[in-house]
Amino acid sequence: MARVTIAFGAALIVLGAVSFFATGGTHPTALIPVYFGIGLLILILITFGLMWALQKVFIDQADADNRQNARPMVLSERERLPPEPRLQLAPGWNVQSANGVVNLELMQPGAEYTELHKQWVDMWAHGMRDEKTGVTSMLPIDEAKKKFLEQNPKASADEDAQKLLESSNLYYSDASSGRVKSERRR
Repeated sequence: MARVTIAFGAALIVLGAVSFFATGGTHPTALIPVYFGIGLLILILITFGLMWALQKVFIDQADADNRQNARPMVLSERERLPPEPRLQLAPGWNVQSANGVVNLELMQPGAEYTELHKQWVDMWAHGMRDEKTGVTSMLPIDEAKKKFLEQNPKASADEDAQKLLESSNLYYSDASSGRVKSERRR
């Protein structure tokens, strides 16, 4: 629409100038379309300038409102992720490790699994310890067995233990329609 208005203003200027010079410059009223066209172009330019300035003001206000309305309960990008383990096999992701973030952007698609597998193997081999409190939250299997056997656990051989052993080998079968434990595990 603005292009049509500018073209119309330019046409008025040309038409007025042609009519003024065609009459030999004796009729100053022939310049009325020229004045109108020049005024129309000036108003269009002023309107464009004002609209541009108004748009800038609106954008600045929207940015200020977004910064001001930062809500404390809004989840961060990390908190919006699904729970661990996230096992997507896609390039362009990164993995948190004990040494920091491992960037996988230019790696093969299975790089995420490979990196996670390295971390898991390391945890299985060396365990996991909380750096802040020093509490061990995961032990390697061999160390856990040794630690358990150092406690010298006592196994009871009384009647209750024998009943518990026998009942743990029974399971519900189809023959009893799930009412009675009747089959023994082999």
